[in-house]
Amino acid sequence: MAAPDPGGKVLERTRTTTRQPPLYKVVLHNDDYTTMEFVVQILESVFLKQPAEAFRIMMQVHVEGRGLCGAYPYDVAETKVDTVHTMARSQNFPLRASLEED
Repeated sequence: MAAPDPGGKVLERTRTTTRQPPLYKVVLHNDDYTTMEFVVQILESVFLKQPAEAFRIMMQVHVEGRGLCGAYPYDVAETKVDTVHTMARSQNFPLRASLEED
């Protein structure tokens, strides 16, 4: 709908559309030192996975070398990767996480 302009011109209202931000996958990578229990703990506490799902992803990391934890907007994904690295370092584990464009 257009609103009249006092100068005789018609002003148009533009509609803005919102777009979802692009998502980034967070992936955990296998190593020979991080315990399975710690990986499950990370999946439950950082990625809010239920125990059964956390175990399934942990086994995928263990068997296939990598496991998908979830897809998030960039800032959230980056924060989760940083949290994984911080928690792993605090326990002296070399667990690595990375971002991949979805």
